[in-house]
Amino acid sequence: MTLRTVTLPGVPALGGVYARGAGAAARLAIARRAGRAPAGLPDVAYEVLGVDVDPTHLTDYQHLLGEPASDALPAGFVHVLAFSVATALMARTDFPLSLLGLVHLSNVVTQRRAVRLGEVLDVRAWAQDLRPHRSGTQVDLVTEVAVAGEPVWTGTSTYLSKGSPAGEPWVDRAQPGDTASSSRVDDGPREAFVAPVPTGQWRLSGDVGRRYAAVSGDRNPIHLSALSAKALGFPRAIAHGMYTAARALADVGAARGEAFVWSVEFAKPVLLPGTVAVRVAADDEGFAFTGWDAKRTRPYLTGTVRPL
Repeated sequence: MTLRTVTLPGVPALGGVYARGAGAAARLAIARRAGRAPAGLPDVAYEVLGVDVDPTHLTDYQHLLGEPASDALPAGFVHVLAFSVATALMARTDFPLSLLGLVHLSNVVTQRRAVRLGEVLDVRAWAQDLRPHRSGTQVDLVTEVAVAGEPVWTGTSTYLSKGSPAGEPWVDRAQPGDTASSSRVDDGPREAFVAPVPTGQWRLSGDVGRRYAAVSGDRNPIHLSALSAKALGFPRAIAHGMYTAARALADVGAARGEAFVWSVEFAKPVLLPGTVAVRVAADDEGFAFTGWDAKRTRPYLTGTVRPL
């Protein structure tokens, strides 16, 4: 499917994006009841050209995540820069899933070289691969960051919408050229989690969600306070998934090199305040990391860093 490119005047503010997403969710619910909900993904890619990095923003991120002071942008920081462009795409009225309530399942980042402070970035985002999941429907949001026309960083975030777009068992409504496929149904058995030998522990304070929101712009209420999280069905505020993933990447440290593939799968949210048992260790292909609840032996996240 050929995508039509829409150039935005600047990186969207997430507050406005979430407000538009709330309005789009209401209209989507009405359209579903009338049988007029969009069946496929919008054939649109959003781009923002000429993005400059604020050095103070970078320093604040490095301090929070435990990254060293450097002019190399951490891969998680590049995700922060690109995140709102992809989120704006999900807030469109013709996006088939409601932005509100989407669950972040996994993330894969390919960094082809270090991105440096002072380089001017072009960000492009699009959606692909609408497909079934045992709990509803999942979709990939892809963001690509380029410098002077050279793609240097690509991230794919997979999101789950519980239930199905029409509130019925998922039906492949793909149009010619779409990438949805029943062969991609995620309904396999889950392996029992066996906790590895920990190499460390994270003690996360109750304000971690607010502190990460300050550097990421992602002020989703589920992360900000117990009161706002309870209103959305959580017993306490939860940590951003990408905070925990980026914290694990920082724990790998300089040994990851400047070019790598960083993958993470999220299993359970981390309630705040909370303690996460962590293992970050070298393996035959690079590094692997796991974070889990030591008391209940439940995983929070697992992932790898594979040098290119």
